Amino acid sequence: MPAEIQHRSVPTPAGHIHVAEQGAGPLVLLVHGFPESWYSWRRQLPALAAAGYRAAAVDVRGYGHSSVPTAPEAYRMVELVEDNVAVVRALGAESAVVVGHDWGAGIAANSALLRPEVFRAVGMLSVPYTPRGGPRPSDVFAGMGGDEEFYVSYFQEPGRAEAEIEPDIRGWLAGFYAALSADTMPGPDAPDPHFVTRGGTLRERFPADVLPGWLSEADLDFYAAEFARTGVTGALNRYRSMDRDWADLAVVDGAPITQPSLFAGGRLDASTMWLADAIDAYPKTLPGLMGCHLLDGCGHWIQQERPDEVNRLLIDWLGNLPESALPA
Repeated sequence: MPAEIQHRSVPTPAGHIHVAEQGAGPLVLLVHGFPESWYSWRRQLPALAAAGYRAAAVDVRGYGHSSVPTAPEAYRMVELVEDNVAVVRALGAESAVVVGHDWGAGIAANSALLRPEVFRAVGMLSVPYTPRGGPRPSDVFAGMGGDEEFYVSYFQEPGRAEAEIEPDIRGWLAGFYAALSADTMPGPDAPDPHFVTRGGTLRERFPADVLPGWLSEADLDFYAAEFARTGVTGALNRYRSMDRDWADLAVVDGAPITQPSLFAGGRLDASTMWLADAIDAYPKTLPGLMGCHLLDGCGHWIQQERPDEVNRLLIDWLGNLPESALPA
């Protein structure tokens, strides 16, 4: 049996990043999304360790026990990529496989794109890879929804979403997790929880008084305690940095990721449905793709909803990576 999960804080450009790690062997860096933490990978850490890998799950800057910069521009994608590089170096490795979920999928993809000498293979969960391009993101999202407001636009104004979320963080998280989980998401005829009625709140459309099957009361307590300590502004600042990313990443406009890659998502996840064209484009945008998997009956929180299947996909993929992609 692998040793228990070990926790440490390592120096990075953000100040420090908290890392939960387990196992020994080639390094696999795990990057969470919104609104989560290293804990989102609690079922992957022991499985990867048992398979012979050193699995390291980070709290992204702005979350958990990592540094929480105050400036919104501190959450630009290029800075998060450098955090990942610093974590790899601090763990004594020259390179790593990087795997991300939700926003973490974008961070993982850009880590591979911008620092290919460090990140030799990339796995993405739930959010497909879409190369940089097109109009400014805030303009795109502002044009969605008609009389309603898309949640990404709702998150843009500092303090606005905080005023909804922070008075009852535990209740808000429970509703958000339930809204995007296969077993508790609203039906097709219900108002879409990704949109806000003008002047309303996201929570108005969340399921109430129900937890998805993957989320225990203790799990919810853990997440709620993390955000009760840090607040949610650091997490929301990722959304508020999209236009900065659009400018910063112009140098890689339209670029494919050529390293060996993996994608897995849930068929019931809005991210995979909205971005179906991005998945269809993978032969061009991910020429090193070794597997693309859409899990039936699965929502957005794929590695928590379907941990055994995701663990098997990850371990099979890692075991079949070419020698040139193995971390040093």
